[in-house]
Formats: sequence, C-alpha cells, structure tokens
Amino acid sequence: MIKLNTDKGAISISSSVVANITGNAATNCFGVKGMAYRSMTDGLVHLLRKETMSKGVQVIYNEDSTVSIRLHIIVEHGVNITAACRSIMSEVKYKVTKYTGVEVKSVDVCVDSIVM
Repeated sequence: MIKLNTDKGAISISSSVVANITGNAATNCFGVKGMAYRSMTDGLVHLLRKETMSKGVQVIYNEDSTVSIRLHIIVEHGVNITAACRSIMSEVKYKVTKYTGVEVKSVDVCVDSIVM
C-alpha cells in the first residue's frame, strides 16, 4: 500500500491499482499481445484476460517512497522486442506517475513468449 500525505489528509493507493494501470499501459503498446502469467502447476506461460491482468505485474515498494515495477508480457511475432520493451517502460512510468502521483524508480519488462 502506498501512502501519500497531503495538506488535506492522507491518500492510500493499493498495489492492485498500480498493477491495473501498468497492465493497461503495457497492453496498449504496439506489438504487445497481452500480459503473461507462468503457472506454478504446469510451468506453462498463459495469456491473461483483461480482468486478471494484474497477475502479470509485481509492484515493489522502495524505502524512498518510490515503486519498482516488474511485468511479464507476450509479444507478437516480428516485433522488435527491444523497441517494444523501451516503449512499455516509458509508457508505464509515465502513466503510473500521472495517475497516482507516485514516482516510478524502475520498470523491468520480462518477455515470456512470442505468438504468431
């Protein structure tokens, strides 16, 4: 839970809110098929639906009141993976800061699969 203190009181933002913003920002980038989740039972990577996108995102709270974000994605075949990841990093950092007011220290993108 992120707590922001303002002159009018305190605001608490849950990690699921940050995860949903991250998932929406990432899936709107070019070449991203969707968010990924590796199943613990069979070890396979699954494409997540819009309702469960936050399973593919991990939010880490830092001691300096910033957050670090790690997300798992599936990209489309033929996409420049480096360019897509840079786009995702920039978009996620911008959207999370814009909507929550919390500074994002780092965004780590893990490409788990490529689909045709």
